[in-house]
Amino acid sequence: MTARPAPAEGRAPASVEDLPPLERGDRNLNPPGIGFLALLREDLRTHDGSPFEPGFWAVAVHRFGNWRMGVRPKIVRAPFSLLYRFLAAWVELIGGIHLPYTVRVGRRLRIWHHGGIVLHARSIGDDVHIRHCTTFGVASRDRLRAIPIIGDRVDIGCGACILGDVTVHHDSRIGANAVVIADVPPYSTAVGIPARVVRRAVPEGADGS
Repeated sequence: MTARPAPAEGRAPASVEDLPPLERGDRNLNPPGIGFLALLREDLRTHDGSPFEPGFWAVAVHRFGNWRMGVRPKIVRAPFSLLYRFLAAWVELIGGIHLPYTVRVGRRLRIWHHGGIVLHARSIGDDVHIRHCTTFGVASRDRLRAIPIIGDRVDIGCGACILGDVTVHHDSRIGANAVVIADVPPYSTAVGIPARVVRRAVPEGADGS
């Protein structure tokens, strides 16, 4: 899943008017090129083949929430929508994981453990790892459209908060309890409050942008 290009360091936050609108939830955002059942099988393998993992429940319900948007006409979709709302509430209550279907989620998302997880982002890339007590969301109530983008192969430690109109670029690591309020370049490790990049290791021959 492609994130925004890495901006110059210290870029000014975009105004609310400059931000693209949030997804309306009126279309199927599941990854293209793979069917719903095949996607579920892949997600189950990603969670060690265990159907009892709360992370798998959250991802599976998210996939179902998007799949139902392809059901036409709307009156036929209605019972699926009712079931989705019930399952999403159940996952949030039992597993402590809030993952709205309006978040574009890539393939092989792994949610480790459970509890205190709120994932309100524009998109989450492929092969991302997320741990308990992680929060993605807004930094202030007057900027409700300013939410993060998480690139491919990002590894996020427990208790991390990624807030506002920021992009964590591909192949980066976010330390436990870090508070990310600025973009993180590719191949970087960011730690602290607020998070600072403490290491950047671009593989030889890789594009570091």
